[in-house]
Amino acid sequence: MNAAVAALAAIAGVCTGVIAMLAFRWSERDQARPTRSSLHTDAVLPPGVDTVLSVLRSSAVVLDESDSVVKASSAAYALGLVRGGKLAVEPMLNMARDTRRDGEIRQVELDLPRRGTGRGEALAVSARVAPLGSRLVLLLVEDLTEARRIEAVRRDFVANVSHELKTPVGALSLLSEAVMDASDDPEAVTRFAGRMQIEATRLTNLVQELIDLSRVQNDDPLEDSEPVSVEELVAEAVDRSRHTASTKQITMASGGAAGLYVWGSRGQLAAALGNLVENAVNYSPARTRVGIAARRVAAPGGDLIEIAVTDQGIGISEKDRERIFERFYRVDPARSRATGGTGLGLAIVKHVAASHGGEVTVWSTEGQGSTFTLRLPEAGAGRDRRSAAASSPTPDLMTEPLPAPEVLP
Repeated sequence: MNAAVAALAAIAGVCTGVIAMLAFRWSERDQARPTRSSLHTDAVLPPGVDTVLSVLRSSAVVLDESDSVVKASSAAYALGLVRGGKLAVEPMLNMARDTRRDGEIRQVELDLPRRGTGRGEALAVSARVAPLGSRLVLLLVEDLTEARRIEAVRRDFVANVSHELKTPVGALSLLSEAVMDASDDPEAVTRFAGRMQIEATRLTNLVQELIDLSRVQNDDPLEDSEPVSVEELVAEAVDRSRHTASTKQITMASGGAAGLYVWGSRGQLAAALGNLVENAVNYSPARTRVGIAARRVAAPGGDLIEIAVTDQGIGISEKDRERIFERFYRVDPARSRATGGTGLGLAIVKHVAASHGGEVTVWSTEGQGSTFTLRLPEAGAGRDRRSAAASSPTPDLMTEPLPAPEVLP
């Protein structure tokens, strides 16, 4: 009995070993057999192609003979070119099929709907299809949306500059002819000469603001940065518009700027604040008030200096507030021409604020006036002086109460 049991146990062990060995061999054969995924990746792509595609800036998609996606870059998925393992753009798919049939390289520019934005904006792309070996097709797609936007801005800028320069130049030409025709009428000559001076001043201002805009765009404010006194900036801006304000009997009041410092280019900051004050005076009715107030506000990344310029002018509508910082945009073109405005002042302010790590905002109500607020990071020197003043019993100008607004005639 015991011998029979031992024999059966030995037979069972041998059978188990044979089955285990066969299962192991079967598993190795399955692992060595190429799968569908491997056929569509490393086994199909020529050597080195995968590495080249990974370093290309363009979105890359490789299609096989059945139009299935063999390889696609992450940028291709981000643009929405590939969905569910298939090329989702029908014109590109047709191009790939034609290229696979005749081997010709094709290129086309397309406007694709932008996914997930809910807006009607189109995505401008340039697609190029070329054969890759005997069975594959390579699709390279470049996003041209930003390049087209920049080109449109540049084209509009050139058109606007041409138009703005043409107006005073044309006026000067006509006025000079009028002066020649009225050479025997001293009163007419005086009147036309006065108009020529106005147009010449407008042309000079336009050229100067174009130069200023070009300078703030090309210059790095960090190269010549220094602690700049807000009080001095306000005084300079007020002095710049003093004559115009006096002519219109506009009262200018300033306050709160003592002891405040911002860090940046003094010239750019003076130009930005000067433009805000000048606009406030130009667009304010006679016998009104323009206020310039400054204060320090706490912010997570460090204290900010706010400089607010308030007027009692015509105000700005809600639809215009979204565009007033665009170059050459005017809320009221006729009034801007009467005041000598070029439409570049607020564009300069916005660029200066952004290049200094700040921002400019506007609050306005039609018929009640506007408030433009320039926010800039406080200078480190100002923070150091305030800290030293807080630890010292000696009175310091920056720890004293803010003075009452100073009324400037």
